[in-house]
Amino acid sequence: MYGSRLVSALAAVFAAIAVLFAIFGFVANLGFFVVAALFGAVAYFMWYHASGRFAQRLYRGVEERAAPGDGGRGGFGAGPREDWEPPRDEGARRRAQATSGGRRRGGRRQRRQARAGGQRRRRRAAAAAQPSGPTAAEAYETLELDRGADEDAVKAAYREKVKEVHPDSPDGDEEAFKEVQSAYERLTD
Repeated sequence: MYGSRLVSALAAVFAAIAVLFAIFGFVANLGFFVVAALFGAVAYFMWYHASGRFAQRLYRGVEERAAPGDGGRGGFGAGPREDWEPPRDEGARRRAQATSGGRRRGGRRQRRQARAGGQRRRRRAAAAAQPSGPTAAEAYETLELDRGADEDAVKAAYREKVKEVHPDSPDGDEEAFKEVQSAYERLTD
């Protein structure tokens, strides 16, 4: 919404009304100055929003409060994500293109492809950061199956092993349970 021509135009209209009431204040009655001040304040806040400064200040405050290592203040929520980017200032981008003489090329498809490319890169980075889990041979061994077992055999073996090692069972083991789960996930991917 910031950078909107409509909001900027409304801010200009409110500023003009404020000037008009200020003139009435000089000519007719000092009470018009109060109304002029109200219209002036509305015009200023609309301009502040339309220029994008309000959003920048808001995001900067959020980032400062959520920053790790802020002296024990804590912040709120889960904090900023590694791949988080503040919203783009569309108005600034349009103004920059207008001053450089460039036209906006591409449409929704290119923006969608660019977004999808960023998501793929983030997924790859997350996958590289996580341990890869057991190999297929280790997974078959964990579930006590032959290498060529079909999906139904994998599911049946998984269910039996889970019953044995589930932490809620009398001789359950949490680590073994996690191994069985990761083996099942490896073989069903």
